[in-house]
Amino acid sequence: MEDFQKVDEDERRKARRLQRLVDFALAVIRQGNLPLDEVHRVVEAVRQYAYREYPDKKETFELIYTPRFRRAVGERYGYQ
Repeated sequence: MEDFQKVDEDERRKARRLQRLVDFALAVIRQGNLPLDEVHRVVEAVRQYAYREYPDKKETFELIYTPRFRRAVGERYGYQ
């Protein structure tokens, strides 16, 4: 039972870290202080982190987070 609790806690920790990274990246995008090419690098870094941590959830990442990133970039930089 203890092993299952450890796995659950590890998964929650990974999920919280990914959410914090996404939130941070979105905040950086919305500030608009970076050139657009740097914004794309930030988004790609978050994507690669998610792919490493959740290799079987790439499609889920693209369905949930890619539209959020596109919307934030479009709102701040005027295009997607």
